[in-house]
Formats: sequence, structure tokens, C-alpha cells
Amino acid sequence: MDVFEAIRTRRSIRVYEDRPVEEEKLKRILEAARLAPSAGNRQPWRFIVVTDPKVKEGLIEAKRKMMPPPPPGAPPRPFRGPLESAPVLIVGCALPGESFPGTEFWKIDLTIALQNLVLAAWEQGLGTCWIGVFHEEEEVKKVLGLPKEARVVSMISVGYPAEKKEPVSNRKPLEEIVRYNHW
Repeated sequence: MDVFEAIRTRRSIRVYEDRPVEEEKLKRILEAARLAPSAGNRQPWRFIVVTDPKVKEGLIEAKRKMMPPPPPGAPPRPFRGPLESAPVLIVGCALPGESFPGTEFWKIDLTIALQNLVLAAWEQGLGTCWIGVFHEEEEVKKVLGLPKEARVVSMISVGYPAEKKEPVSNRKPLEEIVRYNHW
């Protein structure tokens, strides 16, 4: 699969097969993240690979704690998603102190690295889903034992897809989003 095909066909996978991800595939997608560009080549990222069911359950509980409560009188909302069925979770962390000074490049740098990881995973036959963790960052940091200076930017679920999805077709046309030389 070439890069453009991976970009065109990649979808967020929320349900995974009950089988482990091979170590060589996991290393390959982590290597894709490691090779990403970063401002000033500072590489302010760290990746926590979670495969231990107890640690995973801690992350699920952290996410569950931060969900908004159901409306009064409504039954509790079941929490289902990629955290439960994925055999691997990769937590993307950044160290702002290692980042290029100025704008919060650590967020941009880590996001570029995670996008490399996501595309490499798809090329390996693995599905992924971005899981935002901004509002439960402190809970996630407790579960993973992260140092105070580390920032959690996102989690990526990884595994073999148990669902099939068509390529995204609802993107705006280029004519609507691209300008040349001036607005």
C-alpha cells in the first residue's frame, strides 16, 4: 500500500478482533513515529505502550470517571469503545521542556509522530482510533505513573479491525479549502 492509499482508506476503528498484535508490527509502527519530523529536531515525545489488562482497565476507568453524567432520570450510559476491545493502547506523551521554544510545538510534534504511527499501522493491516484525553489527563497520568512534567496528548488504540468501513467520502472539495497566493 502506498502512502496516498493509506491516507485515502484509513478509518477510525472502534471494534477489534480478539488477537494480539505481533511484536514486529508494533515495533514497525513505533519506528514510524520515531522517524517523524519535529521542530528543531527536539523529538519531545514519549510513547507508553499498554498491553497489560490491569493497566488498560485503569485507563478505561479514568475515561469512565470523566464522562458527563446522564440527564436526570436517565439510566447510566454504557461505556463502550476502542479502549475495551483493542489489544494495544499507545499513549502519546510529550515533554514540553524538551520542545523547541515558543509556540507549543510539543503538541504539533507529537501529533505528527502519531499520524505517522496511524498510517504505518494501517499499512500493516492494523486499525487505530484517536482517543482524546485532554480533560482526563491527570487521571491518565496517575494510572501510568507519569512524571509531573509529562503531558498526555492522545491515546491511540491499535489492533486488527473487527469492522469494515468504506473510505471517507464527506470531505470538502479542494476548491473550497485551497487558496493560491492570497485568501
